[in-house]
Amino acid sequence: MFAVVDCNNFYASCERVFNPALNGRPVVVLSNNDGCIIARSEEAKALGIKMGVPAFQIADFLVQNNVAVYSSNYALYGDLSRRVMNVLERFTPELEIYSIDEAFLNLAGLPVQLEEYARKIRATVLKNTGIPVSVGIGPTKVLAKTANHYAKKAPENHGIYVLDGPAKIDEALKLFAIDEVWGIGRQYSKLLKSIGVETAWDFIRLPDGWVRKRMTVVGLRVKKELEGISCMEMELIPAAKKVICTSRSFGEPQTELEPLREAVATFAARCAEKLRCQHSCAGMLMVFIHTNGFKANEPQYERNFVCKLPVPTNSTMELIRYALFALEAIYRKGYRYKKAGVLVLDIAPEDRVQGALFDRVDRAKHAAVTKTLDAINSKYGRDTLKIATQGSGKKWKMRQEKLSPSYTTKWNEIITVRV
Repeated sequence: MFAVVDCNNFYASCERVFNPALNGRPVVVLSNNDGCIIARSEEAKALGIKMGVPAFQIADFLVQNNVAVYSSNYALYGDLSRRVMNVLERFTPELEIYSIDEAFLNLAGLPVQLEEYARKIRATVLKNTGIPVSVGIGPTKVLAKTANHYAKKAPENHGIYVLDGPAKIDEALKLFAIDEVWGIGRQYSKLLKSIGVETAWDFIRLPDGWVRKRMTVVGLRVKKELEGISCMEMELIPAAKKVICTSRSFGEPQTELEPLREAVATFAARCAEKLRCQHSCAGMLMVFIHTNGFKANEPQYERNFVCKLPVPTNSTMELIRYALFALEAIYRKGYRYKKAGVLVLDIAPEDRVQGALFDRVDRAKHAAVTKTLDAINSKYGRDTLKIATQGSGKKWKMRQEKLSPSYTTKWNEIITVRV
């Protein structure tokens, strides 16, 4: 049996953990630069607030309904996610972290009563982290995701649903819309609906041959999982990323080269950190910049530049060097730049890097410096120590006018308790 544990309205729930005055009040969280709504509490959903709507379009409505509005605080959300996953590890020998707010637990062989165990998981996570979760359990990963849907969407289930018998599974699949099935995307949903398949139950009635031909082996695997045949193994070690991108829209448009240099250097440094985290090196780097395409009355410009690196690397200093070279090759005066970014590609394991005959970089020295850099920033917080070219970021940083404190990751913002 597999369990899926999914944090309820995760970003909004994180904002409530250290601010209990928000309990029962509508809460929304905004995207980068305080643009669109990307998370809503149940109270906000009940008001009819839609996901993705620009905040400025409903600003008066938010005020009139006493909605608490917050900028995205990814440092807080990431730390609380880590705490939730640490709690979940106690309940299973195998944990697959699927996303920042969701994980699979392998319950096979555990001598437990499933519904009681699910209640214990839910209560323990809430007690230890303050984050409410929903727990769905089923004999396969796809059925566990289906069970989690019922746990979350039906209030009478109190955040728990177990699919543990053929009759119960059949009943659930007959009511489960095909476009809600995990692994069935928008295009496959359109295809299936065009032949009269409206539910997961209709889907498993299709011949295997037809599914494999029209939906490949991936679609057939989903069908088998819905039939109770486990085809998807636990992924205990996340696969290394083949492309890493760090980019931001600026709080204010940038016209000068220097703030862009700071931003691009910082993005390259982030890419280097991510490469080292997965023990990889990149053989190519791309830098892009562009203006705001929505402002038709302003001159428009969009360019990118790709560098083939002499030797694949994860050195912060080296990636910044090439990123700045690329930026200066594409920068043009007279434009108001809205966004910049750095991508690293051609990624390979760091222990399989092919050297170059005329390479003059002291790679042992770079490795020692970046190891120290990572150790200090891990202990004292991101950017405690950084490359001078990254600058302060004051001119190009994102607009975050409604940012909550980073209660768990910054000493000067730790919560104060008065007794």
